[in-house]
Amino acid sequence: MASQSASSRTTPAGITVRLLRESDLPAADRIFRLAFGTYLGLADPLKFTGDADYIRTRWLADPAAVLAAERDGELVGINLAARWGSVGFFGPLAILPDLWDKGIAQLLLGPTIDLFDRWGVRHAGLFTFAASAKHVGLYQKYGFWPRFLTALMERPVGTENTTTQWTRFSALSEPEKLACLEACRELTSSIYDGLDLEREILAVDRQNLGDTLLTWNVSQLVGLAVCHAGCGTEAGSGKCYVKFACVRGGPSAPREFRRLLNACREFGLSTGAATLTAGMNLARVDAYREMLGAGFRATTQGVAMERNGEAGYNRPDVFLVDDWR
Repeated sequence: MASQSASSRTTPAGITVRLLRESDLPAADRIFRLAFGTYLGLADPLKFTGDADYIRTRWLADPAAVLAAERDGELVGINLAARWGSVGFFGPLAILPDLWDKGIAQLLLGPTIDLFDRWGVRHAGLFTFAASAKHVGLYQKYGFWPRFLTALMERPVGTENTTTQWTRFSALSEPEKLACLEACRELTSSIYDGLDLEREILAVDRQNLGDTLLTWNVSQLVGLAVCHAGCGTEAGSGKCYVKFACVRGGPSAPREFRRLLNACREFGLSTGAATLTAGMNLARVDAYREMLGAGFRATTQGVAMERNGEAGYNRPDVFLVDDWR
């Protein structure tokens, strides 16, 4: 079992499961692109996600949450877990294509579940290919059950000038950032007890991946959006990716959600992005309708699988953006 220390375990198949090291990052990135690019049938699998970076950015955010499978000194598989307070999810899980169907994914999944248990997360899940019975069947063995589709959506940023009121986390002083993180925690916990995006907010801020946008009602935080923008982030060149966004629940939630989406568009415009991208779990049907009304269109879709089939914050009354990729 891989732990948060540097310990490792060698399985009967000769695979060592351990934490990913910084020196592994180039090989891990190659495995990620090769595995998904091959599965999707790309002519050049290594061009999967272009100049976006999923592996280094997530490893820097939490090195103790990235697992590696090694055989005879060669990296052969990876799995990335993420902790949002009381919520955990994993992926991308990637194995070298010539070693598919050898049980390596399962060797990584056991330690991943151990991480969730050690963290004490109350809700856990993943995003996978909706059409793949093999993937769905594998994750069911570990207590994850397919629920609603997750639409991966995008819209043109456009050039229209608007005057939405929002602020940037990056513009705050250090004491103000600490206070803001507490306000963000209060907001997300009002949606799901213990949900906390501090790791994502700080990763974006410290790695200069984009910014966290904040909308206010006088002194009360009512919305936040964690956005990546440009090359070397989870967005890639020409794109602004809304990794997470939410607004406070209640009668004004639809209006505040529209305001937050427009803030994301304005931020994308300020970065030079041509496209705004975001994910939406279709259990959050009212938020999905608002996304469509704001000009977003689904480009592809997967399925969210949730531990024990529990809904967590994927409910019709929740106005929240994410996709667990």
